[in-house]
Amino acid sequence: MSELARVPVGTAYDVVIGSDLLSTVARLVPPAAERALIVHTGRLPEVIAPLRKALAASGVRVVDGLVPDAEAAKTIDIAAGLWSLLGRESFTRTDVVVAVGGGTVTDLAGFVAASWLRGVGFINIPTTVLAMVDAAVGGKTGINTAEGKNLVGAFYEPLGVLCDIDVLQTLPEVDFAAGMAEVIKAGFIADPRILELVHEDPGSARRVGPATVELIERAIALKAAVVTADLREAGLREILNYGHTLGHAIEQHTAYTMRHGEAVAVGMVFAAELAHRAGLIDAALRDRHREVLTRVGLPTTYAGACFDDLLVTMGRDKKTRGSMLRFVVLQDLAQPTRLAGPDEALLRSAYAALA
Repeated sequence: MSELARVPVGTAYDVVIGSDLLSTVARLVPPAAERALIVHTGRLPEVIAPLRKALAASGVRVVDGLVPDAEAAKTIDIAAGLWSLLGRESFTRTDVVVAVGGGTVTDLAGFVAASWLRGVGFINIPTTVLAMVDAAVGGKTGINTAEGKNLVGAFYEPLGVLCDIDVLQTLPEVDFAAGMAEVIKAGFIADPRILELVHEDPGSARRVGPATVELIERAIALKAAVVTADLREAGLREILNYGHTLGHAIEQHTAYTMRHGEAVAVGMVFAAELAHRAGLIDAALRDRHREVLTRVGLPTTYAGACFDDLLVTMGRDKKTRGSMLRFVVLQDLAQPTRLAGPDEALLRSAYAALA
């Protein structure tokens, strides 16, 4: 095992970043556990095999919970299928659920763990950049409904998170870069060094390179600090939704064919345009969003949906209060704030700039 970094999330659990970490999973399993449900898509045999071996060596019986890929996994029907499997396999409160995959798998598996017997042990093994820096850290779990993304879920913290950099070597470049949107988000809202690293070495934001581990560690460290202070998104944690209000709406209107990170990249450009038009940031900071995201190969324009339709979807965003839309925006680099109830003409003007 090569442990490159360890980021504590308060006193609840640690996020370990390194190489050859899969064999260490048994250290996170409670001593009384007799069964482990591995929730995965079946696409990562090189990851599942060593996990099964490590769990079996510790005396734990492994049950496979195969689920669809991407957002198709995050439905009530898939969750119900896993609940049924847990029942048939007689899972008790001392047993564990292990999520292996991208953000959709970690979201789904965490929700199943939170709801089965009102909570069983849960271990996250994210296999994408996006899952490592976002979905696997912070205790948010959930599924989608026809009305929107992540509208049903629970806050539920894992026993631990293992981020094995080795598994990213075969991740397609387009997916690697999409995950980096969340890292770049962390740079804009809190850690400008991230933006400097991307500028200096954009290759490490497209595939595993010299700066990749530091980029991932910095993003995780920010999220860990924020969620420790505000687990249930009562205030501070909202800053992590920078770019997400429009981003989630775009995802829904593309039937989730647009990658989450790509949609968030567009959402950040929209937020920057909105902040500039509201007199909060200058043109240089607005334009820096496009420059950094373009350097990584992420989209900065979008014209794929009618703004009226997107506006309706944004109205269901979890930051909305009553009928008042609220956006996370910047008032300067690394100084996020909220813009509540902006004039609709301002929103339309900002959206028009995306085309």
